[in-house]
This record gives sequence, structure tokens and C-alpha cells, in this order.
Amino acid sequence: MKPHRTAIPALIGLALLLAACESANVDLESRDFTVQQTSVPPGEAVASTEQITRLVHRSGPSYVTIVVSKSGPEATIGKDNRRGVAVASGSGFVVDGSGLVMTAAHVAKRTGNVVSVRAANGRVYSGDVIALKPENDMAIIRLRGFSGKPVVPGDNQCLRRGNFVYSLGRPHEQADTARLGEFESQSFGQGVRYSGDDAKFGYPDAMVLRLSTQKGESGGPLFDANGALVGMVVSTLYDNSGKPLDLAHAVPSRTLAGFLCGAVACTAEWRALATGVSSGCAS
Repeated sequence: MKPHRTAIPALIGLALLLAACESANVDLESRDFTVQQTSVPPGEAVASTEQITRLVHRSGPSYVTIVVSKSGPEATIGKDNRRGVAVASGSGFVVDGSGLVMTAAHVAKRTGNVVSVRAANGRVYSGDVIALKPENDMAIIRLRGFSGKPVVPGDNQCLRRGNFVYSLGRPHEQADTARLGEFESQSFGQGVRYSGDDAKFGYPDAMVLRLSTQKGESGGPLFDANGALVGMVVSTLYDNSGKPLDLAHAVPSRTLAGFLCGAVACTAEWRALATGVSSGCAS
């Protein structure tokens, strides 16, 4: 994807390394997360390494990495020996323990594409793209033989400017990454349409985040300070010279819920978000 470009002043980033802990309830692979901090979080945000470790440990089992392929003779995907040609890779998250995963539409490309997904247990599962909404950059994948830990959906409308948020994703040719930042706005104020090969994808609006993302992290989950899913990362912002800024866009959880519940059976928590019925915001 060629991300949207807009002229906004850049921020300064910090970095540290964080090793994910082994879970007693979920068979986690031994994976390390590189933690990138975009800006100094506000007073109520996660302040200690121990707290950050707990949050990533809690949400990490729901995060996956994705390779998407189309039909062709060049490569073999999955145990069923169907063949495919890799066309995209990105990040995603489990929305139902029976094998449903969400990612960005510009990662999934089209319905019917085959996918190879690496889950938190270290295993690679095969599946298919079963639903796509290119005009809002959302897609659903169904995996075979998978039973995993889903995200806990949260209400994006509970976010306020300056609130702590973090994302999980895998930049191309890099390690799994947790990005710490702040929520900026519920609305960018205009639609975005991608260019080049991804011209049919985009979104009518998006949340704005003070978060530095890179290619490969599209489709990754965005969490609040309680570890609840509040959105999905879809693009990075650039200045007019092409320099990436520490700003990103995310599709809100309410929009994700509407798409999910319209395409497949969903839980009561997702249905409440889809219908705009919130259980209340934590103080």
C-alpha cells in the first residue's frame, strides 16, 4: 500500500526491547516484541515497563501475522496442497476463537484469496478471505483447524484526546512490534483513497493516532489502556516530501463491529458495538 500523504509536523520516537512472557492459559510461542514509543503518554497512561509487559502479554495471543495468496501454480499454501502466489502480507487479530480473523482489505485483496496465518502458538494455519469491504478497508478471514484467543472489543467512542493507545503489528523484514502512542481524534475529517495497485481501497474517515507505523502493520489491532480493542490500523501519514510522520489512521471498533456482524454471526459484545449500544466507558 502507498499510504496517504499529508503535511503535519513530525514527532520524536523512543525505543526499547520487551520480551513477551509465557501464558499459563494460551500456548504462546516464544516471541519478542520491539516496543516503540511515539510520544510521552499522559499522566493516566501506562508508565512502567511492567505495566506495558502485562498489557502486551494480555493482548498478544489475539494478534496474528498474515500472508495472502491468489490462485496459481507457483507455490503451495496450507496442508490441503492448494497452490497460490503471494500478493500481500500484513497483520491481523482474532475476533472469534473458532477461527475468524480481521485485517485490512488492502492486505486481503479480494474474497476467495487463500491465506497463511501465524498465530500466537507459533503454528501456521491456512484459510480463506470470506468477506471484504474495500471502501472501508476491512476484511474477514476464516481459518481451518484453528482455536485461539479473540480480542476483547471496546468502544472507540470512549477514547479522549491524549488517552494512551497501543498497536501490535509486524513491519516488513522486522520483528513483531508494539507501538505506544496517544489517541488524537475520532475523525480525520475527509475520506482517503489509496493510489497505485490499491486504488480501489480506502475509507470515508478514520481515527487519528499519534502513533508511528510502517508497511506490514496494516490490519493490526489497536488497543486502549485496558487492553480492549478500539480500532484497526490502516495507514501511516506522510508529509509533502514523503517523510513518514508519527501519525496514523485506524478504523474505529464500532465500524469493525458493523462489518463483522453484517457478514458473519457475532457475539453479544460485538453486536452491542454494531448497534451503537455501549455498556458504558470506564472512568
